[in-house]
Amino acid sequence: MVERLVPEVSLDLTGLRCPLPLLRLKIHLKSLAPGSVLWVATSDPASQRDFAAFAAQQGHQLEESFALGTCFYFLFRKAET
Repeated sequence: MVERLVPEVSLDLTGLRCPLPLLRLKIHLKSLAPGSVLWVATSDPASQRDFAAFAAQQGHQLEESFALGTCFYFLFRKAET
């Protein structure tokens, strides 16, 4: 059986340009409990690179990411520690 992740929070960052999407993501992740799932939408192409690097550096799991039209979508699971 495939586990379906249900985000506790959805964050719409469309219309914001670098570095604002990454800064807002950091703020929102800090407010979540460990293991929480966050769904993020952006329109900044740099977020693809920035979000993946941030997750790897901070120990968060980037569970899914994809582009649809001019928007980019990300599903994060906050690090347990």
